[in-house]
Amino acid sequence: MSHLGYLIAGWAFGIGVPGIYAIFVLRRGRKLSAEVPVERQRWISSGEE
Repeated sequence: MSHLGYLIAGWAFGIGVPGIYAIFVLRRGRKLSAEVPVERQRWISSGEE
């Protein structure tokens, strides 16, 4: 593999893994926030149903 291949693989890994983790965290947060009762939601919640 050339140096360019290692460079591309490193950038793909360095950007891809945190990106996938961020998507996972955001999807999980949205799912969990839907389970919070209305009286326990924080003031910053939009209240959209």
